[in-house]
Amino acid sequence: MSDYIVRGMGARDQIRALAISSRDLVQTAHRKHETSPLATAALGRGLSAALMMASMMKGPEDEMTLQFLGDGPLGPMTVTADSRGHVKGFVGNGQVYLEPKANGHLDVGRAVGRGSLRVIKDLGLKEPYVGTVDIQTGEIGDDLTYYFAASEQVPSAVGLGVLVGTDGNVISAGGFIIQLMPFTEDAVIDRLEENLSKIPDVSRMLAAGDRPEDMLDRILDGLSPEMMETEPVSFLCDCSKERVERTLIALPDRDLEEMIHDGKTVEVKCQFCGRAYSFTPEDLREIKAGLD
Repeated sequence: MSDYIVRGMGARDQIRALAISSRDLVQTAHRKHETSPLATAALGRGLSAALMMASMMKGPEDEMTLQFLGDGPLGPMTVTADSRGHVKGFVGNGQVYLEPKANGHLDVGRAVGRGSLRVIKDLGLKEPYVGTVDIQTGEIGDDLTYYFAASEQVPSAVGLGVLVGTDGNVISAGGFIIQLMPFTEDAVIDRLEENLSKIPDVSRMLAAGDRPEDMLDRILDGLSPEMMETEPVSFLCDCSKERVERTLIALPDRDLEEMIHDGKTVEVKCQFCGRAYSFTPEDLREIKAGLD
């Protein structure tokens, strides 16, 4: 199994734990969007986080979307994952470049900037659940840790990492989410905090050969870690010509009329995966006729 999530518990069910290895799917996103190393790192963190969060959902058709609407040069980032282990996503500016931080790490926080984080959960109800918080650092993991505490009242630790090589390809990617149950003992919290303070960066652990299970063993050391189940994950876009056609239907009439008048085939790309769909002038006329 290449990319997968492992779910576990610790301290006799006082801790919920998830970890993911996502190198292949982040590389797929990088290849589809031709992202810079900085954009790859930001998008990869978002993809990993969304998959872990979606895996907590119960229904087979449940989906969740993360939107980082920051004012940094990366532009908005949108990632959508379902409870079956599929994810897709994109950033506004896939070619963003900034000088690395003093420690040599890619400056994802500055690329994202300040703004709002929206978490949208589609549970098959009439209206989706939407939680919104202010972006705290732009580092993705920090902001999701804050979201869980502020919006869902669940004390959590979120660690995310993407290691990109000098050639722009992904060396390692993944992360973890650790959450405390309401009845967690103080001694358990103290031990968990100590363990978290000692572990290396996520991307370094994975690059060194650690599996998601190994990461959880480190984090839950001395807390009776118990691995429950694993699930494969992948980058998968469910776009179609019919779905992309809806973006044309939403255009003002005058814009459709101009495209028809030009007499040229229009190419529309899916934002999530970059796949191109062509619409001939006859296609556009049929779309407009359906609106009249």
